[in-house]
Amino acid sequence: MYLLLFVLHDPSKLEDLLDAWENEGVRRVTLLFSTGLGRLRYIKGLRDDLPLIPSLEDFYQHEDRFSRTLFTVIPDMDVAQRLLRATTAVVGDLSQPNTGLMLVLPLVQAFGLEKQE
Repeated sequence: MYLLLFVLHDPSKLEDLLDAWENEGVRRVTLLFSTGLGRLRYIKGLRDDLPLIPSLEDFYQHEDRFSRTLFTVIPDMDVAQRLLRATTAVVGDLSQPNTGLMLVLPLVQAFGLEKQE
């Protein structure tokens, strides 16, 4: 098993990316709003209008400014290669700026993946 993480820099491509992953057999994906140091430092900071102690709702008001981090568990590296091809078909060459970052990590154990009805 492997944990596949993908940071999508352009949130407008999320639906197309999810469709591409579903076409490759991925049925379970978790998404998080995320930002990186580059956006914090070079794109006017995170937000200057947030309260001192923000709530999650404060962040969602401008969700288009955030990347999306997707993660899923996959069975083998063949699936990872298929997802890499599907991902680059949607977002472009990952060696180019403003596309994304994909990581595939060996997963030693996972609990709660298989749920009983």
